[in-house]
Amino acid sequence: MAGAARNFLEHQVRPLWTRGEPGRVTPAPVLTVLYLGWLTALAFKALGAGWDVAWHFKWIRDTLAPPHDINTVGTVIGVALVLFHTYTGYGADRTSLRFMQIGLGSFLVTIPLDLVNHTVNGLDLTAWSITHVLLYCGTTVTMIGVIRGWVLHYPRGTGPSWVRPVGLGALAFFFMENLWFPNEQQEFGVLSLAAWDQGRPYAEPELLEFAASQIGHPVDRAAVEHFSLGLPEWLYPVWCLLSAALVLAVAKRFLLGRWVATLIAGAYVGYRVLVLGLMTALDFPPCVVPFWVIAVGVAVDLALLLPAVLVPVGGAMLVTAFGYAALWGQGAVAQAPPAALGSWPAVLVATALGWFAVEWAVGRHRAHPARPVPVAA
Repeated sequence: MAGAARNFLEHQVRPLWTRGEPGRVTPAPVLTVLYLGWLTALAFKALGAGWDVAWHFKWIRDTLAPPHDINTVGTVIGVALVLFHTYTGYGADRTSLRFMQIGLGSFLVTIPLDLVNHTVNGLDLTAWSITHVLLYCGTTVTMIGVIRGWVLHYPRGTGPSWVRPVGLGALAFFFMENLWFPNEQQEFGVLSLAAWDQGRPYAEPELLEFAASQIGHPVDRAAVEHFSLGLPEWLYPVWCLLSAALVLAVAKRFLLGRWVATLIAGAYVGYRVLVLGLMTALDFPPCVVPFWVIAVGVAVDLALLLPAVLVPVGGAMLVTAFGYAALWGQGAVAQAPPAALGSWPAVLVATALGWFAVEWAVGRHRAHPARPVPVAA
C-alpha cells in the first residue's frame, strides 16, 4: 500500500506540481479529479453537519466530537484542493479561485474564534451565533467559487455525458444543505420538546443543566423550550423558503431539465430521511424531515414555464403560496417546527427581489461568458 501511494505521488502528482497562473491549460483528467474531489469534500461536510445537530441535542461534549472530525476531513480535502489550484493554476480561473480562497480562508480564521467563544461563553445553544454564521458564510463563498468553476471548466465530452449535469445538481444540493443547516435546530427542537413533555428527554442531564444555567433557570419546561426552540418563529419559514427558492432557481437556469428543481428538493428530502434513519439507529435524537420543501421545487419548476418577464414575480408568488401551504399541511398532518405563517409578505418580496438578481446574473453570464480554462487531452 505504501509503495502504491509513493508511486502515485511520484508519477502522477509530482509532475503536475509546478507553478502556474490561474486559468492555465489543464489536462482533462486533472479537471475531473479536482472537481470530483470538491464533491467528496462537500459530502463529508454534509454528513458531519447532519450528525452535528443531533449530537448537540444529546451531548454537551463538543470540540473533538465525531461529527466535527468528519467535517474536518472535508475541510482538509478542501484546503488541499485550494492549495493545488492556487500553486499550479490548474482547474480554476482567477475569479472562481478568489471565491474559493476567500471563503475557505475566512472559514479557517473563524474556527479558532469559535473555539475562543466556546471557551469564554460556553457552548453556543443556537446555530445562529455570530461565529457559527461566519462559518456558514465562509462555506457559502467557497461553494460559489466551486459551482462557478464547475459551470465554466468541468470538461465536456470526457467520460459519461451524465457526469457534468449530475455533478452540478449535486453542488446545488450541497449548497441548499449548507443554507438550510442553521434552521435544523428548529426541526430537532420541536421533537426534543415533545420528548420532554412525554417524560423521556433525549438530552443527557448534563446538557439540560447547562442549558438551564445559561438563562439562570431550573431544569424545567421553560428552560428546555428555550434550548430547543430558541429562534423566532418567523425565521424558519422565511429563511428556508428564500434560500431554497433561489438555489433551486439558479440550478434550474443552468440545468434546464423539466423537473430539475423538484428532483433536487426531493434528493434533499431523501438525504434527510437517510440521515434520520442513521441517527436514530445510533440512538441520537430524531428530527422533523422537511417534506414540504418538495413543494418549493415544484413551484420553481412551474415558474420557469411562465413568460420570461413574469418569472421573478410569478415565481415568488408560486413559491410563497406552495411553500406556506405545504408547511402548514405538514404541521397539520404530521409534525413541523413552529412557524409564523403571517411572515409570507416578507418571503414574497425578498424572493421576488432575489429572483430578479438571479435572472440578471444568469443573463449577464450568458451575454458575456467567462473564458473557460483551456483543456488538454
